[in-house]
Amino acid sequence: MPAASPAATASPASPTAASAPADQQAVNGSDTITGNTGDGAAARDSEGGGTSSKYLGNAGPTVCFRLAWKVASQARFMAGALRVRAAPVGRIHRHYRQRRVVPRIRYRRTVIRSPIEDSALRTTILDGWMSGDPVKILLLCTAFNGLSQRAWAGLRARGHSVTVRTAQDSAAIAAAVAGVDPELIICPFLRHRVPETVWRRHRTIIIHPGPPGDRGPSALDWAIMDAEPRWGVTALQATGDMDAGPIWGSRLFRMPADPPRKSTLYNTQVADAAMSLIGEVVHKAETRGFTPQSLDRHRPGATVRSRPPVRQADRRFSWNEPTPHILRRIRAADGRPGVHTTLAGAPVAVYDAHPGTASPGEPGTIAGRRHGAVLVRTGDGALWVGHARRLDATPGIPVKLPAVLALPGAPDTPDAGEPPGFEEIVYRRTGNVGLVSFDLYNGAMSTTHCRRLLSAIRHAVAQETKVVVLAGGEVFSHGLHLGVVEAHPNPAAEAWRNITAIDDVCREIITCTGQLVVSALAGNAGAGGVMLALGADKVIARDGVMLNPHYRTMGLYGSEYWTYVLPRRVGEAQAQQLTTRCEPISAAEAAGLGLVDRLAASDRTAFTATALDYATELADGPHARALLDGKRSTRAAEEQHRPLETYRVRELAEMSDDIFDDRHGFTQARRAFLSHQPAGVTPPEPPAVPAPRQPAMRPVCR
Repeated sequence: MPAASPAATASPASPTAASAPADQQAVNGSDTITGNTGDGAAARDSEGGGTSSKYLGNAGPTVCFRLAWKVASQARFMAGALRVRAAPVGRIHRHYRQRRVVPRIRYRRTVIRSPIEDSALRTTILDGWMSGDPVKILLLCTAFNGLSQRAWAGLRARGHSVTVRTAQDSAAIAAAVAGVDPELIICPFLRHRVPETVWRRHRTIIIHPGPPGDRGPSALDWAIMDAEPRWGVTALQATGDMDAGPIWGSRLFRMPADPPRKSTLYNTQVADAAMSLIGEVVHKAETRGFTPQSLDRHRPGATVRSRPPVRQADRRFSWNEPTPHILRRIRAADGRPGVHTTLAGAPVAVYDAHPGTASPGEPGTIAGRRHGAVLVRTGDGALWVGHARRLDATPGIPVKLPAVLALPGAPDTPDAGEPPGFEEIVYRRTGNVGLVSFDLYNGAMSTTHCRRLLSAIRHAVAQETKVVVLAGGEVFSHGLHLGVVEAHPNPAAEAWRNITAIDDVCREIITCTGQLVVSALAGNAGAGGVMLALGADKVIARDGVMLNPHYRTMGLYGSEYWTYVLPRRVGEAQAQQLTTRCEPISAAEAAGLGLVDRLAASDRTAFTATALDYATELADGPHARALLDGKRSTRAAEEQHRPLETYRVRELAEMSDDIFDDRHGFTQARRAFLSHQPAGVTPPEPPAVPAPRQPAMRPVCR
């Protein structure tokens, strides 16, 4: 089940997060981030050289003591930096007793590999996350996307006071800032110009997805289309000129050899670099006397490159052109806005392209189909097009759909076989471990996807293995495929089929007693996707993953056996909080709550191997038999205590009212989400987690 788009504003306690498919959020895969930046002289003057006045005040003993501790912390950092490996970073926890400050210091090692150019040097920096005093921070966003959620969770975890506000225009930005009066404003994803009244009064930092000197709202689009070998992210202070302000920091990284989807690039390298920068920005904001640098001082020799927004005319291609050229064009516009073209005589925007092979034929014609994708001939080969959106006048909201559904008039070609490199669901075995990999576009699971995944899981559990790993792709899962639901002639009926199909998958996972089951989360998960993962015996997640374990913002009660799998891990009280507060949680926080059993390093390329190593430990370890026996006895006892099916019956009874009677605005929330508009839906009353009931037992007389 997916969660809805965020509301217009969100407080730190209730950011109203969206856990939906990445491309369908207004942030991931859009024409990238825009910011307001310029030379920043006026901003620096009004900010007192970039130093908050709270660090000055009266030069009394307490202030001197605080400054002494900050200087000592920096001195420890500099000394550690000379040792190359790591620097101890002090964080002072103050407890005010009779107006006296009692310091308690915690040390942390922080080593960051420099992403600059081809250098393999290790650079040790003072981690901004581990700074001294809490800072009152406002996150200004066009939408509360994955990066914004990571920033919110990370900053809060480090003790800062963080408020989130989403704003759709300059007036809303000004109103949001006036209501918070922050010490620091960070804009991880903001498309609109920051008003002068804001950036002159408050230090406002724009996270721009381009290297120093890059300017313009379509940075990632141009980077992919132009096959840039290296790219970066820059933190700039907002001023009157777009993307031209003084620089607070930057990160560079190598671009993948294979052209990435824009949404993938944003959610991986760009987001990781941005998170590192945000930590640095917060530290520098607390550093007395810090002044951001101009471009020539920050990176001597760098040149300014200002580029306009990418238009459809810039993205246009012909199917007669070479496959690599077309592939790069499509991926530079994926997830939004797609590239306009014609397929099977219909005008469409195309997405989700992968190389393929086909028999000779006219470029632009469809040579085959497979699992919802169509194989289109090009000038020198073929491309699989996984998703498309109709551009002609069609009833309802034009939504992104599996290409076969978007092109009902396409010729009835035979299945082309499993596309190499484009397998959505794959099973392979490594020793005593079976791996079911499912990489579904943006994590949306249609009825058809669920049935195929169910077949794959049943095949996996029928093998003579000890552990089965369920590994999602870039996005683990967000539950229902809202696009397919909305496009169906009877959306309510399709939503019901979809949720019951997901429930079937969850039941297969929960009731598997022949092997241990491990869910491996390399990417984000939301709503029903989180609950599906929790049905496994063990959960391993990559550090940096965000979870949204709630349904209410989509106007749904939820299913996927959540009333069983969530309370058994965190307890009923915590389950109630997670499903009613509707806040995102990081993988690290989830590990602390008990939702995640193993927290893996943030390296995406090594995660699958790490998950398999973890599964192998479980399979070949000395406690493998005891774990499996314990699982079987626990499942049998729980089934005796309360049959698993009763959880599903209760959930679906609630869901039937949400889907068929639309009692909490599911239709409105779904359409707002698909059209990237604020939902405007009042969440339903908090769902009650049913307490397990022990049936009355009477002795049987013989």
